[in-house]
Amino acid sequence: MFGIDPLYSLSGFLVGAIVGLTGVGGGSLMTPLLILLFNVHPATAVGTDLLYAALTKSAGTLVHGVNRNIDWGIVLKLGAGSVTAAVLTLWALSGLKADPAITKLISQVLGGMLILTALTLVLRRWLLGFARSHRELSPTAQTALTVGTGAVIGVLVSVSSVGAGALGVTALMLLYPRLPVLRVVATDVAHAVPLTAVAGLGHWAIGNVDGGMLLSLLVGSIPGILIASWFSPKVPEAVLRLLLGAVLTLVGIKLLTS
Repeated sequence: MFGIDPLYSLSGFLVGAIVGLTGVGGGSLMTPLLILLFNVHPATAVGTDLLYAALTKSAGTLVHGVNRNIDWGIVLKLGAGSVTAAVLTLWALSGLKADPAITKLISQVLGGMLILTALTLVLRRWLLGFARSHRELSPTAQTALTVGTGAVIGVLVSVSSVGAGALGVTALMLLYPRLPVLRVVATDVAHAVPLTAVAGLGHWAIGNVDGGMLLSLLVGSIPGILIASWFSPKVPEAVLRLLLGAVLTLVGIKLLTS
């Protein structure tokens, strides 16, 4: 039941390498890869990828936490919206499990999220410049919008497994333009852990997680992330972001039109 599948491990290695090089692409690439290449049911692909993300990002959170790069106040605000929204979304999905339309819904949401993620990757520098050129919002407005942003991300992540990475970072850069990019990334990674864990466990309870697939993916992804992280300083970030954006756009269109 929990035997290692070399093809899944190879896929995990490749996706892990991309994440190590760019900082994004986990859910954005793993879920569509499982659906399009391995013909995994969309709900199973989403559920398995969510637990995969929770486990891999826990290590990143530990490192960032030790280095004190995380703004835990923002994490709590995001989590207040995202975890609540994830629980409600999973409750709704559990009632739709037997409905064939749920497969189409997941594919459509995933395709749209991939294209949106690609746009945020390509336009990230422009968005950051735009945010920093305007006065920061009041603390009350920041809190309200952070909780609301968390809720939106919670719904999208629960349905498609995409959104906690690139979209989360982009939203935080716009809401907290004075926050250093390293703290933005670290805070987003920390927030992704409880969100993906709750969403992943919810999908597991529904029956949408493949344990053997999960283990095989982790076996490949961990060395992939470590090796790519070592070489990442030697690869131009702009080139990687554009290439990843192009790939996500093509995959997104494929899912929307399939």
